[in-house]
Amino acid sequence: MRGLTPLSPEREAALSGLYAAATGAARRRTLAGFALVAALALVAGLVAEVRPLVFAENIGKFTAYIQQILPPISLEHPLEDVRSWYWGLPKWLGLLGETLLMAYLGTLLGGLAGFALSFVAAANLVRSRLLRVGAKRLLELCRTVPEVVFALIFVIAFGLGPMVGVLAIAIHTTGALGKLFSEVVENIDMRPVEGLSASGATWVQTVRFAVLPQVLSNFASYALLRFEINVRGAGVMGFVGAGGIGQEFLVAIRNFYYADVSAILVLIILTVFCIDLATERVRHRLIGAEQAR
Repeated sequence: MRGLTPLSPEREAALSGLYAAATGAARRRTLAGFALVAALALVAGLVAEVRPLVFAENIGKFTAYIQQILPPISLEHPLEDVRSWYWGLPKWLGLLGETLLMAYLGTLLGGLAGFALSFVAAANLVRSRLLRVGAKRLLELCRTVPEVVFALIFVIAFGLGPMVGVLAIAIHTTGALGKLFSEVVENIDMRPVEGLSASGATWVQTVRFAVLPQVLSNFASYALLRFEINVRGAGVMGFVGAGGIGQEFLVAIRNFYYADVSAILVLIILTVFCIDLATERVRHRLIGAEQAR
């Protein structure tokens, strides 16, 4: 190109050497990273006793079980076969409704607790390091212990029933949503906060009028996503005596009621599928409204 001074052969060779050294170092770091990941995967597989050959040899048992739980629906009288397959539909729908209410109430209680703690755990709103650290450690405790463990503890304390599932889901949801909410709060525009603080507003007033308008749509989106997760989690709560459809599902598995296992499983899958679609649309509308502002 005109106007460009050509490099001397020595300078060109030096720059080419530097470029080759830099690309070579980057390539070696990438290969080292892949090697480390592969080595860790191998160690994890050995510790977890992952045996591909055993898996391949016994995969037939899994497919055989799937064949056993599939209902015998014939072309001659399919409606009668489906009615026979779903003989317990009214009872199962009642238990499924109980599961959904457990997930809803647990999400609501946990969301409210996480909502309150998120502002205390946000570094840009609370100056007291002790208060922030205490709130964050509490949220970590709530989300670190699995829901099933909480449910087992509550079963021992309060006995069997849906209340156990609600409490377990609420505590775990508090930790999960509290962390997500606090991260949203820490990424807000601080200019409205500084303006209200300078005008003499209290901390609560600052949160109400400067913070909430910026975070409510994201809060609602995360809460809906958590509700989807809790619906699936509430189904498992029945395995430890927390009520809902999970308890009936476990009874069917233990007693080898193969047709009931597939019927309940399909019912749970369809319910979760419908809830996922509905909440996904609501989340997209909330995110779209936030981006349009």
